Amino acid sequence: MRNARIEYAGERLRRVLIVVVALIGALGIVGAVALAASPQDPAASQAAPAPAGPLVSYQPPVRGADGAGIDTVSAATANPAQPVSVRAAGGMLDGVSLTDPDGHAVDGALSPDRSTWTSSGDLDFATTYSWHGRAVAPDGTATPVQGTVATLKPAHTVRGTLNIGDGRTVGVAAPIEIQFDRHVEDRAAIEKVLKVTTSKEVEGAWGWLPDENGGSRVHWRPKEYWPSGTKVTVDAPLEGVDYGGGSYGAEDLATSFAIGRAQIVKADARSFRMIVIRDGRQIADYPASYGLADDPNRNTRSGIHVVTEKFTDKRMVSQQYGYDVVEKWAVRMSNNGEFIHANPVSAAAQGAANVTHGCVNLSIENAEAYYDTVLYGDPVEVTGTPVQLSARDGDLWDWTLSWERWKGLSALP
Repeated sequence: MRNARIEYAGERLRRVLIVVVALIGALGIVGAVALAASPQDPAASQAAPAPAGPLVSYQPPVRGADGAGIDTVSAATANPAQPVSVRAAGGMLDGVSLTDPDGHAVDGALSPDRSTWTSSGDLDFATTYSWHGRAVAPDGTATPVQGTVATLKPAHTVRGTLNIGDGRTVGVAAPIEIQFDRHVEDRAAIEKVLKVTTSKEVEGAWGWLPDENGGSRVHWRPKEYWPSGTKVTVDAPLEGVDYGGGSYGAEDLATSFAIGRAQIVKADARSFRMIVIRDGRQIADYPASYGLADDPNRNTRSGIHVVTEKFTDKRMVSQQYGYDVVEKWAVRMSNNGEFIHANPVSAAAQGAANVTHGCVNLSIENAEAYYDTVLYGDPVEVTGTPVQLSARDGDLWDWTLSWERWKGLSALP
């Protein structure tokens, strides 16, 4: 019996050991699983991230194709005066384009490192443009270039007109004028972008004159007469410029022109003569009759006039003085009705007395000879009369102001 009890105890011990070993084994497996899931080994617990393409940024911000804002700033106020661009951080751009609603691509170019594309073509107001293409990382992963950018819709677009056309040759007193078709409030914003480039050194300045012809106007005048032979270029990148009051510039303006020979008319009413000086030499001395001195309304105005247009035949009408006539070889020198023109009726007074209604009268032959030499912008310097040319006498009274007063018409400090 004793051996049987020992044998039984041994069997019980063997079974306990088997259970303990089994439990230890089980605990070991659980521990291994717990260790694999332990936060102390993140490399083992997290899946490897998917490769990411380059970071793409837009200027101005864009809206996504699904309508959600990609950037926090709204793109609905993009100004067409400013270029738009896309940049890939950590990669290069491939197949990038910006298109209008009709699918037409906007001109633009990549930077030398191909990380940035910037537009160079014109954008339109109130138009939505779409981005296309992708940004590619060195490892080949890509990020799409996509989304839309919309340009602003202004309350008004304001057009401007330059007075001197491309390729023209003008006289030495010609101002540069931009006439706007509406009143503009922020004149400084406009003046900041205007640029005049000259082939010869010329000091000049922009000045704002009172609104006329339906809108604001700004002139550029040299301090002294233009040097003859000067080449002039005007750049007015006005499209998209904020004029204030909800108005924006409608389009860019530009022109290139030349200053011709220096022809100046010396018109001293006391001498009853009209002398023409060209490039410092007298080329003509005509008998003339000026405005009647004892009637201020008929005085020829003293001051620097500027030739603006000429007519082989010009109808002249005055209800006040009761005439309606057509005169030959008429050269307008002021917008107040003053011309240099032929008038056979005053032939006896020409060279002897002033009897006209304010114009400078010449013989038919002399008027035609002068007419043939005239350029837009030629100065006519009238002296010897009691009434001065002023802002009341038309649109080109730039030269009636001193240089200091003229500079004071600028909108810039």
